[in-house]
Amino acid sequence: MSGNSATSVMRPTAVIGAAGPTAAIGAPLSQSRAARELGLKRREFDLAVHLGYVRTIADDGGGGLRVARTEIDRVRSADGFPEALETRIRIVGTAEGAALMKVTGARFTRLARLGHLIPVSLYLNRYRAVIWLYRAEELARFAADEENAPLLSGRTPVDLRDRLDAGLDLRPRTWRERHLGFLLDGAHDPWARAAALASLLDPVQIAELVRDPYERAYVNRLRPARPVGGTPGSPADQVAARIMTADDPDETARLRSDLRQTLAEAREHRSAPRPAAAPVAEPPPVPRPSGGPKRAVACRPGRAETVGPQPSSGTARPCEAPRKPRGLLGRWRRRNH
Repeated sequence: MSGNSATSVMRPTAVIGAAGPTAAIGAPLSQSRAARELGLKRREFDLAVHLGYVRTIADDGGGGLRVARTEIDRVRSADGFPEALETRIRIVGTAEGAALMKVTGARFTRLARLGHLIPVSLYLNRYRAVIWLYRAEELARFAADEENAPLLSGRTPVDLRDRLDAGLDLRPRTWRERHLGFLLDGAHDPWARAAALASLLDPVQIAELVRDPYERAYVNRLRPARPVGGTPGSPADQVAARIMTADDPDETARLRSDLRQTLAEAREHRSAPRPAAAPVAEPPPVPRPSGGPKRAVACRPGRAETVGPQPSSGTARPCEAPRKPRGLLGRWRRRNH
């Protein structure tokens, strides 16, 4: 975030329309518009929302979360805005983070791979390499804590070096745990929480845990979008899917247990949406025979019992038993009677 962001904050503008300028100014803003009004990049704005510095509201029209105009005014009128907010949500990469903590880039990466430094965000560069980002405020606190002094200088213990040499990298897992916390904080009901948990499991496990097809479709519909990725099936999308999917046995077991419990709570809260039963079509009316009105004919299957004058042929046709409906409609009626 640039240091002169205070001068780039947009002022509210009235949009003249059918609702009038007053309604336009007071209407909730999209998150992109709210970020511009606060002079924040979208990644910074998302972090501010996750950390509770900017409050959102649900869009009644189903368009996702929005920000009330009064909330924008509240944030902008806070003491020290925008510098204080910038400090709280400042995020840095490995090189800048290492300089902030006064350690080498290699040591910074080791601390992150061991789980001491937790990423708050990530993105893929043009080479599809994962770039991890960290909260500058957290790094400063970590470096200032005297208990962490042995980790910032001297040799890494042998057992930890062996684990690192074997490929240990806890950055994806620690990021997933933090990301899941953000998702759960923003979930509005148990079904949304179930979708957040399911977003970190692979489709095979979701199908195993959510056996009802309508519940599974609903959970998939509520799944939050991936924070990174690309065109479905692209190499970038595959990298994002790998980062988003739990791969540690302990992590997977915890997610599965939490999803089972949350699904039970969601079913008690309300049922997942199901398609409405199709209305049964009324049979078409039987056309009246031509040639003038006829007297009523009373009959039983297999017999011809006539009442009143008969056709000129004088031959009474036996009555036929009503045909049973065939096909899907017939099976539906037989099942329901």
